[in-house]
Amino acid sequence: MSASNVLVYLLHRDLRVSDNPILHCLAKSTDHGFTHLLPVFVFPAHQIEVSGFIKDGSKSPYPEARGEVGGFWRCGPFRAKFIAQSVWNLKESLDGLDSGLTIRVGKPADVLKGMIGGLCDKGYTVGAVWMMSEEGVEEKRDEKAVSSVCSNAGVEFKVWNDEKYFIDDRDLELDSAQDLPDIFTTYRKTVEPLAERPRPVLPKPPNSTLPKSLSESDVPAQGAPFEIPSEYDELESALLCPVKDFISNPPSFPENMVSAHPFKGGETEALHRLHHIVASGAVYAYKNTRNGLIGTDFSTKLSAYLSQGCITARQIHEALTAYEDGKNDEYADAEGYGKGENDGTKAVRFELLWRDYMRLCAKKFTYKLFRRSGFRDDSSPKWKTSNPEDVQEDQSQSADDVDKILKRIFAGTTGMGLIDASQRELIHTGYTSNRARQNVASFIAKHLGIDWRFGAEWYEMLLVDYDVCSNWANWQYVSGVGNDPRGEARIFNPVKQAFDYDKEGEYVRGWVPEVRKLEKLENVFQAWTTPKEDWDRFGLTGLSMAEEPIKKIDFSVDGKPKNAKRPFDRRRKNGMIRSGTNVTTMLNTTTNTLHVNDDMAKSTNGQQHSPQQYSQFSAPESPRGASRGGRGNGGGGYRGRGYGRSRGGYRAGRSQYQGQHDYAVQRPISMPWTPTQPGT
Repeated sequence: MSASNVLVYLLHRDLRVSDNPILHCLAKSTDHGFTHLLPVFVFPAHQIEVSGFIKDGSKSPYPEARGEVGGFWRCGPFRAKFIAQSVWNLKESLDGLDSGLTIRVGKPADVLKGMIGGLCDKGYTVGAVWMMSEEGVEEKRDEKAVSSVCSNAGVEFKVWNDEKYFIDDRDLELDSAQDLPDIFTTYRKTVEPLAERPRPVLPKPPNSTLPKSLSESDVPAQGAPFEIPSEYDELESALLCPVKDFISNPPSFPENMVSAHPFKGGETEALHRLHHIVASGAVYAYKNTRNGLIGTDFSTKLSAYLSQGCITARQIHEALTAYEDGKNDEYADAEGYGKGENDGTKAVRFELLWRDYMRLCAKKFTYKLFRRSGFRDDSSPKWKTSNPEDVQEDQSQSADDVDKILKRIFAGTTGMGLIDASQRELIHTGYTSNRARQNVASFIAKHLGIDWRFGAEWYEMLLVDYDVCSNWANWQYVSGVGNDPRGEARIFNPVKQAFDYDKEGEYVRGWVPEVRKLEKLENVFQAWTTPKEDWDRFGLTGLSMAEEPIKKIDFSVDGKPKNAKRPFDRRRKNGMIRSGTNVTTMLNTTTNTLHVNDDMAKSTNGQQHSPQQYSQFSAPESPRGASRGGRGNGGGGYRGRGYGRSRGGYRAGRSQYQGQHDYAVQRPISMPWTPTQPGT
């Protein structure tokens, strides 16, 4: 064999060939000296369940990929399918560039160690291993483990800055992550005007410009006991089989409803979607439609593609600029073409910057992203939990009672119409709108006082567009432990929100068939308000959502103020709103979006609030800690991502999973109602 110098490119969330700095570097010059390129994608066993790749009945060497608070799957069927599609599309794209993609499962460091050893056994020299940088406790731990493998093997290791973000980190005026302002508005003002900040997009490599690929027979095989399918359908099946039954006895898919996110994964589909939202005029209308609940075009639906690196924020910016400047005739029929930046394109850039900010927060606060006490390191809230070992002495409800409430929330049978509709949509489609997500988070954390991480983990399992930084930082924000300047004071009234954003009740009626017959919106949004003499006629008798709603909110449509800035019902006492349950919560302004409200976080004299600058912490070296999500370094160590002690730990391997809950079919869920609508 002639002299070889193999570059192993480990991929994770950089599933694209265009605007890819690694591929661009390899294609533009041969000075790198590599004779062969081996792109490798690893389905990480700690983040996605891989037992479906075992064919001979063997046991997996890895524990099940479940969350540490609720015991839910880390990646459910919707995102697993989307990732599979994205990986396969990347494989086809690389094949088209006379390269290829090797697919493996396991831990990245384990796979790499076997890959380097196998190549050396076949006479190849591995010159370097490259990968893109990602934020997150686990992601940094993976980078460190890969670096260690390379060091032990005498192989060069390089981590590249992934350039999928809106503003390149190298262009920020931050000496370190600790210099990031704790208030988004403060950060935003340092980088405006946004339209001038992104770097140019890197071109797709021309054909035959990448180092040649290895012959398939020379690529080391997948390590036992796993087998990698050669066909897409088999790959998808292996990923979905273990996680598809994530909830027992789910409601049937409602008649006449369709997914608001019917999109396939992959770079090709991402670019098609981007072209559509610009050419159709959806971007022009975005600012006015982004709080919608029904349909495919009320929001960009690009978040899932951004999360997996199928597309970059600056590619989106480039398309917006071509539309604004009138430089792409394919957009010529779109309203606003050639007329410069408009409210819609400005709002899209704003949201892209918000994603950047959430990632930078994760970089700044590291393991505190997953702590119950949050970025604020605030252990004062008395969170309720269904984990018996975590129940505090003054918890007002038993762990079993909280467990029952969580089951009803996740099944969409709370009796709060907007919450139930959102949860039904989520378990059927893997998607629910930003407006609905904010309301669900506020309902769980602030109305019910339940540990917000149960909701964050449920979303992690089900969301097709899950992103570790955006999901966990936004849950903290709404729950009052993150970097919202208003903290605990911001509470969404889900009844008022339903009146504001589901004005005809179409969304709630659509996803909750049990209330379709109800005539008045106040009854649709809270079934218990229906006069009892009408319950039999409307089919409410026997339904827990009507007979035993998790929470009642007294609400008067007639009392709605003209500016819609406050809850309709203002009957207060000592700052508390009257409630039909033992959970009472202060209700403040709820009509503005999660992202924009920093601009409104002013005190009565017009001065901006100045929350504490949070102190820097390093993750405890000990893998375990004494307390559970508490304050400072006494707040527990981390097993996995930094929750404190593990909630659904693994003892003696996967056969003895010690999870606390049965939401994910460890034990059958006894649902409080029987679905009657036909599935689709």
